Amino acid sequence: MFVSCLFWGSVCKLYANGYFRRKQLYRGMESTYFISIWLDTRRLYANNKYPVKLRVFTPSPRLQKLYSTTFEFTKKEFESIWETTKPRTEHKQIRLEMQAVENLANDTAKELKPFTFEQFEKILYRKAGEGENVFYQYDLIIHGLKNNNQLGTASNYDLSLKSLKEFITHTKGKEPKKLLFNEITPGWLQKYERFMTDPPKFMEPQPKQRSLTTVSMYLRALRTVFNTAIEAKEIEANVYPFGKKKYQIPAVKNVKKALSKEHLKLLFEAEPQTPEQQKAKDFWFFSYSCNGMNIKDIALLKYKDLQNDKIIFYRAKTMNTSKTDLKPITVYLTDFAIEVIKKYGNKNKDKNEVVFPFITNGKTEIENFNKIKNFTKFINQNLKKIAVNIGLTSDVSTYWARHSFTTNAIRSGASMEFVSEALGHSNLKTTQGYFSGFEDKDKKELMKGLMNF
Repeated sequence: MFVSCLFWGSVCKLYANGYFRRKQLYRGMESTYFISIWLDTRRLYANNKYPVKLRVFTPSPRLQKLYSTTFEFTKKEFESIWETTKPRTEHKQIRLEMQAVENLANDTAKELKPFTFEQFEKILYRKAGEGENVFYQYDLIIHGLKNNNQLGTASNYDLSLKSLKEFITHTKGKEPKKLLFNEITPGWLQKYERFMTDPPKFMEPQPKQRSLTTVSMYLRALRTVFNTAIEAKEIEANVYPFGKKKYQIPAVKNVKKALSKEHLKLLFEAEPQTPEQQKAKDFWFFSYSCNGMNIKDIALLKYKDLQNDKIIFYRAKTMNTSKTDLKPITVYLTDFAIEVIKKYGNKNKDKNEVVFPFITNGKTEIENFNKIKNFTKFINQNLKKIAVNIGLTSDVSTYWARHSFTTNAIRSGASMEFVSEALGHSNLKTTQGYFSGFEDKDKKELMKGLMNF
């Protein structure tokens, strides 16, 4: 589509006067975007020439953007090269080059449904072939997650990307600059899995051995990168290497991470050796007693979330993933939880202040993300010391508080539906993954009662 600079002003005026839908001014009037080559006479260069811009306009929303090109002309040159219907012989080559710029922009925009400036710019200004580069697509996703303040998820994708690069570096002997989607076959993925779980002993430096759980996490990220690229029509669906009769990502069942009532009692009554251990223990049991609330949600709690004898809050995780179906979680405070708030709570009790001041209002998302990460690490390190001292597993962590709440609530008679709601899960299958099952003594009691008619 070609719209001359002289004609452009008329089109905009007619649009403003309401003629856009009633008058067929030119072919393609119903388009959601309009692209033209435009001489920007607002700025005169020292050589007495003006820059040539690529002009993109959308009628709804009414928005115009200008993009730089390598061309610059005087008004007379622009008229004789671009605005004339029959350019002189010496101008034909440069006219073709300008036409190529406009054609590229139109071809790029045509593939976008719907058209957005963000997608248009992303595709137009990247290097040729970048859409088929796995690393490029990873970077796009990571950038988008960071912009959406999903820093934990962005970190997982970053680790996945680094893992793929490490695999290629060790197998090819040099760090890769790109990885094409069609290079990743089921066989390639099998080799990657073996490299991760059983790295060759002769390699220097020796690659770190990873678990199948880690492999599963990294390859689920890669699978999402594939699906995103296919949906964006960057690659064909036939290069997809996952699924039946192809490569199947290991479906690793989570090791149950719940403490029994006996072990919880032992841990609760344990004497911490340092103030740091006491603080770690207090926050672990605060998490356990508050529906297994994770540390990030504890960190983000504000005084306005405290309502008499309960906390009402939205999980930070669902704020980014389930905005169309947000459900508040209600936690009824135990005497222990109330004491923890009194002991460690922010002295400034303004409704918009955080309850626990290990993050600070006004800091950037990345600063608070790192503080929450460090505080979680602080709890885990000190709680492990207490657990080891009393003969419990050294694997215990903040993650166990959520599993322990789920398991003991169900063992105490709470329904799976009740616990699922308390955890803020959208389906029961997720909740079932947190449940460690019933103890043998409960099973025996059930069997004894089966014949009591």
